[in-house]
This record gives sequence, C-alpha cells and structure tokens, in this order.
Amino acid sequence: MAAGNVSAASTELMVADFDSGHKPNNLGGEFGCWIKDPGDPMQGCIESFDRGANGNALRIIYSVDSDKPAFGGLWMRLQNLDAAKFDTLALRVKGDAGMGYTKVFKVELKDAMDVGSHYYVRGITDQWQDITIPLKDFEGMANPRKLKELVLVIEDTTATAKRGVIYLDDVRFTKTGS
Repeated sequence: MAAGNVSAASTELMVADFDSGHKPNNLGGEFGCWIKDPGDPMQGCIESFDRGANGNALRIIYSVDSDKPAFGGLWMRLQNLDAAKFDTLALRVKGDAGMGYTKVFKVELKDAMDVGSHYYVRGITDQWQDITIPLKDFEGMANPRKLKELVLVIEDTTATAKRGVIYLDDVRFTKTGS
C-alpha cells in the first residue's frame, strides 16, 4: 500500500506506522511532542523511535509532575483528511513497565476550523494492545471530512503516573461496520 493511500478494500487508512523511523507520518503530516508550559522544568515530553521485533514504534517520554497545571503529549497533522467513510480510530499502545506509565490518556481529533472532539483511553497496560475508538464516541463536533490534527494528551488531573513512557504504533482509521 502506498503511503497515505486507502487499502484496496477501503477498510483501513494507515495514518502512522512509524516503520520508516523518521518523520513525516504516512499521510505526509508532521508530528511531535508538546507541553503546556515549556518554562516549567517539571513538565516535559520527548518522542523518539523504538525499534522492535515488528518494526518501529513511537516512544513518548513524558512528565506532568508539577505543582502547576501540567499536560502535554503528541500532536500529529492529518492533512485535512476526509475520514467520513471510516467509523473507527484504531491504534496500538503499551506502557513501559520499567519506567512507569499512565493507564489513562485523552485522544483529540481537530478539524480545519480547530473544533475538537475527544475520547479518554483507559486500561493501558505494559503489553501491546489494540485500542479501537468508534468515531461516534468522541465527545464534541469535529468535522470528519476535514480532520487537521490528532492529539494524544496526558493530563496531570487524570494520569495514573505523572512520569513515564508510552509506546504508540499503527495509528489508523478503519471501517468496521457495514
């Protein structure tokens, strides 16, 4: 499958498999880490590629362990993607058992008008798991015909570990229903 193209059956669109080991994502969009307050030394986020048995994944090292309000995570450009024919956002995720990890994070989808919608992913473990989020379960009103950005957010108010490492792989839109 060519980068950014829909599979022959039109049931899946790979946004980022990270297998190239460099930017951009499969759609040609940039991505990177961000934090609320770059001037606060207790907040941080760094992304890097992690080579595994089945290719690369993205490693996100984060800290929201601050006395000030703290949140951050990963942003990823979706290039004004028309995802209307898909019904699910899917991704693979795991935490780092040695470094610690949050079991909860928020996923946001933003459209071309910066209108956002969100969904909380819960139950992250230190084993790879496939997470599927029905697009109808996102709270908010993002236009699925012009998706600009996907954002993973680790919040100090919901994180089960204020510092840690999350691994992310195979971010994709899928069509599961008929």
